[in-house]
Amino acid sequence: VHGLDKTLTNSNDRTKYITEFRLALVQLRVTKSKAENLNRTQRLVQEAAGQGAKVVVLPECFNSPYGTGFFAEYAEKIPGESSQALSETAKEFEIYLIGGSIPEEDGGKLFNTCSVFGPDGKLLVKHRKIHLFDINVPGKIRFQESEILSPGNSLSMFETPYCKVGIGICYDLRFAELAQIYAKKGCQLLIYPGAFNMTTGPAHWELLQRARAVDNQVYVATASPARDETASYVAWGHSSVINPWGEVITKAGSDEAIVYADIDLQYLADVRQQIPVTKQKRDDLYMVNIVHEG
Repeated sequence: VHGLDKTLTNSNDRTKYITEFRLALVQLRVTKSKAENLNRTQRLVQEAAGQGAKVVVLPECFNSPYGTGFFAEYAEKIPGESSQALSETAKEFEIYLIGGSIPEEDGGKLFNTCSVFGPDGKLLVKHRKIHLFDINVPGKIRFQESEILSPGNSLSMFETPYCKVGIGICYDLRFAELAQIYAKKGCQLLIYPGAFNMTTGPAHWELLQRARAVDNQVYVATASPARDETASYVAWGHSSVINPWGEVITKAGSDEAIVYADIDLQYLADVRQQIPVTKQKRDDLYMVNIVHEG
């Protein structure tokens, strides 16, 4: 990828980062076969790495169908079968692999969990979905994750040679404060594996991503499962990357696909210099702070 030798010094901690890298979003068609899901994931990640991707993102619930009726059946410990496969894949292709999410079982509780692995295959961070998807839109959709899942209680960030990254899962995208704290802590890329549906997807999926990006002057990336009209929960698709100006720079359709974006952190720095909202915040009047580090 062009520009990988360029470096940028972070003004907060003087860390030097590589300023350009390729990001890939894998919009996987999820089936009821966990083995098939894992095998196809490995093949698609291999393809993305072959196209120069250094950071690869999988969708929410990539190893199982999405739905409260499936979570207990497909749940695993971490480490377990799916996370071990992700670790091996990340190491084989020397990439940062954001493992979408899987149903995780721990201590008798179930969580919606994203595991992130580095190029050496080591687990960097484990993000349990903080905000559970409990909604009721009369005549359109009712869904209650809290009927079976427990919420996570910590924010999740990790470092790469390119930038610091913050992780959320799907419904976490709706909560602006989470993104604000990530940006405040130095994240320049926010990644949200997600599965918005056919009601919330067309209404809010892109809008929320653009809002989080432009408000915080960060890159925002989302990875959705591909749309399966025969599934009990139909995902909207349209995995996307948004730049710090709020522009959509890549977007998938509804079918299984890999989409790419070349992330330019010098561009991010330029945007922040041109419109210096971070420096102009009125901390004497208002402030968003983290209460519990987790």
